[in-house]
Amino acid sequence: QVQLGESGGGFVQAGGSLRLSCTASGRTFRSYAMGWFRQAPGNEREFVATINWSLTTYYADSVKGRFTISRDSAKNTVYLQMNSLKPDDTAVYYCAAAIHGGIYNRPNDYDYWGQGTQVTVSS
Repeated sequence: QVQLGESGGGFVQAGGSLRLSCTASGRTFRSYAMGWFRQAPGNEREFVATINWSLTTYYADSVKGRFTISRDSAKNTVYLQMNSLKPDDTAVYYCAAAIHGGIYNRPNDYDYWGQGTQVTVSS
């Protein structure tokens, strides 16, 4: 079993930056694909970014050019660097892991989930 824990959320003004971290514990594999999703109150869970074992990345159009996903396999950690934040980025951000190391952008493609970290962007 794999446990994921997110950190780095907080309050920031529009135009600011935050860096989210997600560390995996338990039985982990470098071949896992890792992703970030977000969910605002009343909305469905939304894909943000993903990275696979070969470091191939894919981003939602809404964050492309502003967010960067990366991973440090030695530390079992994935990061989401968020720049030029907008109020619409306000949400709970979730880290997820997929056993199969493809590029996935649907929540159902992922097998393990963190509990989320709140990101609030003020105008």
